[in-house]
Amino acid sequence: MPRRSLLMTCALATVVLSGCGYRVGGQADLLPEHVRTIAIPAFGNVTTRYKLTERLPGALTREFITRTRYRIVADPNEADAVLSGSVVNYMSAPTIFDQATGRAAGIQVSVFLNLTLTDRKTGNVLYQRNNFEARQRYEVSIEQREYFDESDVALDRLSREVARLVVSTVLEAF
Repeated sequence: MPRRSLLMTCALATVVLSGCGYRVGGQADLLPEHVRTIAIPAFGNVTTRYKLTERLPGALTREFITRTRYRIVADPNEADAVLSGSVVNYMSAPTIFDQATGRAAGIQVSVFLNLTLTDRKTGNVLYQRNNFEARQRYEVSIEQREYFDESDVALDRLSREVARLVVSTVLEAF
């Protein structure tokens, strides 16, 4: 009899715990039902670095297409919602120094964005985040003969990371 009651207790616990509300992150969709298309126009930029603003809309488009049900359109006038943004600060700083030469061997890039997702039908702001920060590190070759500028590769990684984070926060309404 004790074994049977143990099995019943385990079965009951399984049923109770399966309804605890746990879910996998990134699966929620808290945008209104009528939003089916999103436009992502070119981002504004108040910094002297232009390459990131060229990459962000494309990275965000790919991320929305691969992870969501939304269709991305080019014309904001044809979209149900518009995701607009601007790069408001870009900083890079050395993180690692070569002991022999004193030169930077590692760089960290920090980017701050202002983002707004607006419902075109109602004019309501569905998502807004000011000073959204994203960081990326990359290494700098110490040997001048083998020098390869990693900053472009780091900006590609940074734009993909920003896109992943933005889509997650938009969907989860963080």
